Amino acid sequence: MFDFYSTKEIPCFGVAGNFTGHLEQAGEAVDFANVKIAEANAPKAVFPTYIPAANSPTLKTPNFLKIYPFDSTKIIFPAGEEKLQIEPECAIIFEAEWKQTNGTEKGLATSTESSKSSEQYELVSLKPICFGASNDCSIRKQGAKKISQKKNWGACSKGFSSNLIPADYFEFGSIFDRYRIASFLVRDGIIHPYGEDSAIRGYSYFYKKLTDWLLEKFNGQKDEGPAEDIHSYLVESGCPEKIMVSVGATRYTDWGEHNFLQTGDKSVVLVYPKDKYSKEVIVSVAKKLTSEQDSLEYDKIIRQFEDISVLIQLVQI
Repeated sequence: MFDFYSTKEIPCFGVAGNFTGHLEQAGEAVDFANVKIAEANAPKAVFPTYIPAANSPTLKTPNFLKIYPFDSTKIIFPAGEEKLQIEPECAIIFEAEWKQTNGTEKGLATSTESSKSSEQYELVSLKPICFGASNDCSIRKQGAKKISQKKNWGACSKGFSSNLIPADYFEFGSIFDRYRIASFLVRDGIIHPYGEDSAIRGYSYFYKKLTDWLLEKFNGQKDEGPAEDIHSYLVESGCPEKIMVSVGATRYTDWGEHNFLQTGDKSVVLVYPKDKYSKEVIVSVAKKLTSEQDSLEYDKIIRQFEDISVLIQLVQI
């Protein structure tokens, strides 16, 4: 198990529509009605949630995306909003490899290089380093022109686990085959399953199909409809050596689809190995962790289940 892998210097993104049915449940399928996709179950777009401020003019990166939105213990409810939902996901930190258009391989760009045209650099490889539980928390509201406007409303608007699982490789037979995503909302001491307990490899696009698609989007996605020109953001942030991607939210349970977050709720996302823990055990782990008030006892429980990536966030004003 990794200790917390800080994403403060890592650009962070999400994938829209990588679990069949989620966008329809979230009421957001209409936003992508005009987006062209290769096949019926293909994800719709990659959206940014955080772009570290680099030593560049940042001519294209919106200022709100430079605010670090992740926290492993709390969600701050956005003022003036009402409909806020957990988006339970697996997030992966990738090692990123770039090349210049003349074919020269390159790692992290210098501040001088990062101010050059985004067309000079191409992202050519994504290799997983580690993964864990993520809450790509979202505001359900009409009128947002870009997906990112529903995602980053300031500090503590999203979640990423403080304990991550090291990756081995990214194909069938890897550690990812063993893991599932479970999520719950605890309200007034009652634990409610929020998202469907789902296998990580149950994503519509995963393994090579996902990384090929991500490379295509990171290099060529256009600023149209709800999508953004994320390639220019990456170049402005210095052609980073690492990129974090929350690869898609699971479908909701009926209760999760129709119940939005309130202050005092606890949001729970667990990424766990199915060959070691049953769904019933995972529910009991979630109950233990969300009811424990003593920090030392909480840490003790976490250590007992070190192969589970845990994310528990208190919703507060």
